[in-house]
Amino acid sequence: MKKILMTLLIALAVTFGGMTSAQANEYLRVGMEAAYAPFNWTQDDNSNGAVKIEGTNQYANGYDVQVAKKIAEALGKEPLVVKTKWEGLVPALTSGKIDLIIAGMSPTEERKKEINFTNSYYTSEPVLVVKSDGNYANATKLSDFSGAKVTSQQGVYLYNLISQIPDVNQQTAMGDFGQMRQALKSGVIDAYVSERPDGISAQLADSSFKMISLKEGFEVSESDVALAIGVRKGDDLVNQVNDVLANFSKEEQTQLMDSIIPKQPIEKEAEQENPNFLTQAWNILTNNWKALLRGTGMTLLISIIGTIVGTLIGLLIGVYRTAPVASNKVLAFLQKLFGWFLNVYIEVFRGTPMIVQSMVIYYGTAQAFGISLDRTLAAIFIVSINTGAYMSEIVRGGIFAVDKGQFEAATALGMNHGQTMRKVVLPQVIRNILPATGNEFVINIKDTSVLNVISVVELYFSGNTVATQTYQYFQTFFIIAVIYFVLTFTVTRILRYVEKRFDQDNYTSLDGGAH
Repeated sequence: MKKILMTLLIALAVTFGGMTSAQANEYLRVGMEAAYAPFNWTQDDNSNGAVKIEGTNQYANGYDVQVAKKIAEALGKEPLVVKTKWEGLVPALTSGKIDLIIAGMSPTEERKKEINFTNSYYTSEPVLVVKSDGNYANATKLSDFSGAKVTSQQGVYLYNLISQIPDVNQQTAMGDFGQMRQALKSGVIDAYVSERPDGISAQLADSSFKMISLKEGFEVSESDVALAIGVRKGDDLVNQVNDVLANFSKEEQTQLMDSIIPKQPIEKEAEQENPNFLTQAWNILTNNWKALLRGTGMTLLISIIGTIVGTLIGLLIGVYRTAPVASNKVLAFLQKLFGWFLNVYIEVFRGTPMIVQSMVIYYGTAQAFGISLDRTLAAIFIVSINTGAYMSEIVRGGIFAVDKGQFEAATALGMNHGQTMRKVVLPQVIRNILPATGNEFVINIKDTSVLNVISVVELYFSGNTVATQTYQYFQTFFIIAVIYFVLTFTVTRILRYVEKRFDQDNYTSLDGGAH
């Protein structure tokens, strides 16, 4: 166990040793999805003026990134992209995790209640993306989409435009444009509402997509189509950014967008004629194995440390909750009070989803208490305390499963509660809870995928980034599914081997004692 813990600590040190320290006086920290080409995307090198993504070996590029570089240069700072899920951008800004949001965001009235916005840095146009060989490929007006299944991204003005289509079959909003493209390609939806640059990118990357720019299109307000940069309320940065944008004309904006669209990474497979599924999957794996390997390593790191720490928490709580009541009234009251606290902890973390816990702990602590946690440390903490809540009940059941006669025998031998637990009960409990601990480990490997909401670059996040670059969602997520299966299958087999060794060692020691 000591060797395992030491190895994990070294791995953790190596992981954080390579991270960038984003100090506000050195860097301009810019939040974006880095998955919404051509506004922003992720790539593996710094070609075409790409900017480093915080905490990774990857880079971000796109229209938003080039605008961020202009602003950073004017402020005398280095730009640093903080890759953040769309729904986490505003919490990241208000909690001080980032300095600006440059992510194709519209300054809606709802958002203005939470953050300030600069002047416009790009004027967009809403379009629809359909299948090039579908029923709506020749649509020219909104009424042509009557009865169509249409959706858009959650939390953006584009989704509200769908109701302007007569008799439309409006679908539930989706998390990002990658999900929408996947749904469109599979036939789950007939179209999704997007912006012109994204529509151009979609049809350039995949010939099965087609952008529809309607002659009789959506009615939009200027605040919707005029994209702006998000700034914290009360931050003078808004005036400095506006000074930079004042010298960035609409002609220059159009020229920059036109120049950036051809630079986005598009996998060669998208240009081939009818490549088979396995060939596409193999090419994605060979071209992106480094990113997927890094994501797999992060998933393993978080799940291993989280499971070990959570199990230790569960053991400590299990031992405490089975301790006899203190004879001193004050100590007995404090013991009972702490027991109530533990009950609240267990019920809260067992009764709420990990994705909600992640948002509250990572963004909430920074906004409410000014505590800025590293996202990877926050992820390990979240998985650990979540696992601890479940393991405490598993350990408690394991302790109660030990025959009461063993407790009585230990007491007769003069052992106190701590000695009884350490020398008699816990060795049996650990063996009894091994299957349940292994199950928690497997669950943690899969549940790390929800940590993408706080932008932890684990396996799912890495895979989703690759999918948005290649536009080949089925193939990419097939690879991700295989990797998850290999991880969980391997862990299950290793734990079963450990269980057999435990049983053999116990048998040998008992047999040796008989002689």
